[in-house]
Amino acid sequence: MALWAQAQQLQGEALHRMQSLYGQHFPIEVRHYLAQWIEAQPWDAVDPENTQEEFKAKRLLDSLIQELQKRAEHQVGEDGFLLKIKLGHYATQLKSTYDRCPLELVRSIKHILYNEERLVQEAMNVTSPAGGTIDGTSQKYQQINQTFEELRVMTQDTENDLRKLQHSQEYFIIQYQESLRIQAQINSLANLPPTERVQRESSLQSKRATVEAWLTREANTLLKYRQDLAEKMQKTLASLRKQQTVILDDELIQWKRRQQLAGNGGPQEGGLDILQSWCEKLADTIWQNRQQIRRVEHLTQQLPIPGPTEELLSELNTTITDIISTLVTSTFIIEKQPPQVKAIIISEQQAKALVKNENTRNDSSGDILNNNCVMEYHQTTGTLSAHFRNMSLKRIKRSDRRGAESVTEEKFTVLFESQFTVGGNELVFHVKTLSLPVVVIVHGSQDNNATATVLWDNAFSEPGRVPFVVPDKVLWPQLCEALNMKYKAEMQSNRGLSEENLVFLAQKAFSNCSNNPEDYRSMTMTWSQFNRENLPGRTFTFWQWFDGVMELMKRHLRAHWNDGAILGFVNKQQAQDMLMSKPNRTFLLRFSDSEIGGITIAWSEERMVWNLMPFTTKDFTIRSLADRISDLNHLHFLYPSQPKDEVFSRYYSPPHSKPVDGYVKPEIKQVVKVEFSSPSPDPSPGTPSFVDQAVSPTVNQPHAFNLYSGMSDSMMDPDGEFDLEVETMDMARQVEEFLRQPIENRWGGQQS
Repeated sequence: MALWAQAQQLQGEALHRMQSLYGQHFPIEVRHYLAQWIEAQPWDAVDPENTQEEFKAKRLLDSLIQELQKRAEHQVGEDGFLLKIKLGHYATQLKSTYDRCPLELVRSIKHILYNEERLVQEAMNVTSPAGGTIDGTSQKYQQINQTFEELRVMTQDTENDLRKLQHSQEYFIIQYQESLRIQAQINSLANLPPTERVQRESSLQSKRATVEAWLTREANTLLKYRQDLAEKMQKTLASLRKQQTVILDDELIQWKRRQQLAGNGGPQEGGLDILQSWCEKLADTIWQNRQQIRRVEHLTQQLPIPGPTEELLSELNTTITDIISTLVTSTFIIEKQPPQVKAIIISEQQAKALVKNENTRNDSSGDILNNNCVMEYHQTTGTLSAHFRNMSLKRIKRSDRRGAESVTEEKFTVLFESQFTVGGNELVFHVKTLSLPVVVIVHGSQDNNATATVLWDNAFSEPGRVPFVVPDKVLWPQLCEALNMKYKAEMQSNRGLSEENLVFLAQKAFSNCSNNPEDYRSMTMTWSQFNRENLPGRTFTFWQWFDGVMELMKRHLRAHWNDGAILGFVNKQQAQDMLMSKPNRTFLLRFSDSEIGGITIAWSEERMVWNLMPFTTKDFTIRSLADRISDLNHLHFLYPSQPKDEVFSRYYSPPHSKPVDGYVKPEIKQVVKVEFSSPSPDPSPGTPSFVDQAVSPTVNQPHAFNLYSGMSDSMMDPDGEFDLEVETMDMARQVEEFLRQPIENRWGGQQS
């Protein structure tokens, strides 16, 4: 069902909230009559914060105007005449409003569609067909909204009591003034004759006594009214503080945590619209109660009556100020890391001092250019925000590092500050907030180590931690969750790391040969093991190897991973065991154990398993994996039994066109050859097969084999992997030498 059709079925508060999304900035009638067209447009493809995409927004605006005008032209009849005028008016209005700022139209419609979808989803999740709650999140949201309704009723109740108190006090003052008038009359009797004075004085004294008795009783009543009202306000503020704690300390903290995990590839944290709406309701309720407290204070100053109310009002004033300060300072947040107002970069130690309210003397740890930005209010979304578009770090001041800590382990944070007033300069707030930790690097070679620091911090920091404390060691399953999240994000796929993949990683991380996942569940991995200490016999850390795999995959092999064509996390012995039971020329793709960002092809040939020297990013910039596999005629079946063309043919490069103007376009093919010990089905007997790089055999039993004479065993490391530092496989040089040969000799005796 279309979104608009579902939105029209909303009821009660949800319907009211949906209707409030519309107004002069975007009339609800436009949404109704162009519902299908609006929902079909690529609004999400336009970033309203990127001014370079304004031409896309302008195209959408023009299309919207055209659709409105087209719909208006098709209206006929008496009712159609009125609708025709109305739609034409809306077309003119929208063009006038957004022609100079089309990105605002995109922002507005994205805001509307997002909230409509959220409201519909909430309505679907709140109750089951039987009326029972079926969604925990919606139940929690329902409780928050119910508490807001209770607060509204409580605030209205105190408002009513405050009005009664005010009326009673006004009447008291009138009666008090009457008492003063009677006393003035009594004082004026001194000039009258004694007989007349006594007679009139007796009457006035009686009247004064009656009024004063009433004033005494009424004063006690007013005092009780004030006391009862103050106690009601106290209960309201207690409930208000509790509601604010739920929203700020639970919901907002969870949003920030989701934001942190999103930095590691977790699901997006979601919009701030719900939180914003709650915070706006909090602000309204807080301000109403604050105004009520101020009015009670004014009444007590206007008519002082000794009692405990003054002290209670003082406590209420302190409480409400604290509540509003907490709201203002806690909701100064960073929606997209990092963006707001005035920015300076500070060190971890300076961040700790700031959180402890210690005087940092506005110290910074570097110079940021273009670090001031004016906040803008967006009427369509009700947000006040600032966007730094040209901010850059000019200089960084590093602290003394501890022990083995490297520059890529040093954390900084961007401190954003703003100052503003509330209530006509009545309250002045200086708000600050910190970005997620950042690592400052000066060269791309430091990127993988810096990424490790950020990933570890995002994954394992606790909410509300002292900046930027993280555990030095974590359980292996926790690390697996973080690695899987990151890997899926880089692959842009739901195909993450399987249990078998994670066992492989555990074997590598702990130098263990167990294949049982349970053996690793209670094991812990330290930061040093993760990215400080090299793996045994290697020149790189566990993270550097894993990051190399991700970099290779996301740049060149993502599609093959998502197709399931790459097993990847398989060691050489496992590959041999898997292939020995398969027909000749069955192959699989596994990540190199000795090479960062390397992938190799292992295949079976006459009870022998061969391993091709690993390919790296450099190789795939020359020729793709699919084309390389296509070139290798001795590879027939992708493990376990798929014909290779079924898996890879859609990724093959198209064949070259016919020669033009007598020129033949050169083509890169595999040029290194190896002689298998037994004849291959494809070449003629005795003819060597040509493969693209050096190969090494893994044998199940002693078995004769010959490497091509141009290769030597000195290229292989003790594990049978080839050393890429030996510059004997320079593809560019081979191509150059090949192209220098006479054309009639280029293909002679070779099998491509």
